[in-house]
Amino acid sequence: MKVLFVYYLPSGGVETLNRERCLALKEAGVSCELLYMQQGSGYANIRDIPVYVTNNDQEIKALIEKNHYTLIMVCSDHLFLKRIRSLGYKGKLIYEIQGLGTISEAERWMQKANQHVKTYADAIFYPRTPHLAKLVGKYIPNFPVYSFHNCFDTDRFKYSSSSSISSVPIIGWVGRLESNKNWRGFLEYVFELRKKQPHLVIWMFHDPTLAVASEKTAFEITCSKLRLKDIITCYSNVPNVEMAKYFSMIGDSGGFLCSTSLVEGFGYALVEAISCHCPVVTTDSDGVRSFVLHNQSGKLIDLSDMSDAVNQGIDLLTNKTLRNALKFQAKNHIAYNLDPKKYASRFIDMMKNS
Repeated sequence: MKVLFVYYLPSGGVETLNRERCLALKEAGVSCELLYMQQGSGYANIRDIPVYVTNNDQEIKALIEKNHYTLIMVCSDHLFLKRIRSLGYKGKLIYEIQGLGTISEAERWMQKANQHVKTYADAIFYPRTPHLAKLVGKYIPNFPVYSFHNCFDTDRFKYSSSSSISSVPIIGWVGRLESNKNWRGFLEYVFELRKKQPHLVIWMFHDPTLAVASEKTAFEITCSKLRLKDIITCYSNVPNVEMAKYFSMIGDSGGFLCSTSLVEGFGYALVEAISCHCPVVTTDSDGVRSFVLHNQSGKLIDLSDMSDAVNQGIDLLTNKTLRNALKFQAKNHIAYNLDPKKYASRFIDMMKNS
């Protein structure tokens, strides 16, 4: 069995997902390859997986003729479904729904995608995310659907000790400088958090190549306005293999990783942090419900109730008993629910039945 995963560019959560599932499926005897239509910062993270970067029809046609894929899985780009069929591919074709932005953005996307999916795809796949399930049921009813948790290998990406531990708690944030990741909400949250916990350090990890100039400018202005520039360190395009070190350092400092997204299809940065014993505080962005249970495997906050959100953060910073419990309960939770072996088994069943 041979699978080709298709996406726009190697970056963000889909890039992480592709690496994780290719390794999981390889262990189960499935050969996997990746096709990205353009270069992206995550390309350097890919190891031991055949990867192609092209948007040229003739090169893509040659690829499918040469490799005889059992299944091609196209993530997000519904227009590619017709394109791959027109290039001669007659095998199984699944449309994957991941990372479509806010609920309103995802709904507009599904309105555009539904006819292409029904005409050219054999089935739909999405992770167990409530808003995606509702949209699929609304716009593509009575169509073959598969849905199960994404996977993550907690034995590979894991905690590493460091000789240098920050003397003050580090609050981390990972994302793009765009509205759905809600960097403004994060900065406002940190501003309020400092009123009760003035000694904090902020680490923000983002990809500047994916941010428009106006967002970068607005970010700088907001940091200055909230007087946060002196405590924020921005990291750009850190290789994934090095992120385990940073998440471990955030956890060891007594801090946490914070996600302020409006909507997430999943949320791989939080999973990676949890695997490194770094507690997480996150808005209830839907997809995170797969692995964040309030006060069991993390903290769920509502930024519209800033006072309570701040208190939840302070609780995690100061309550060592709760903090330690969450660390290990969270890791056990993701190790069980996002087990690569379970993912591979369900994926193979999907391949056979679609």
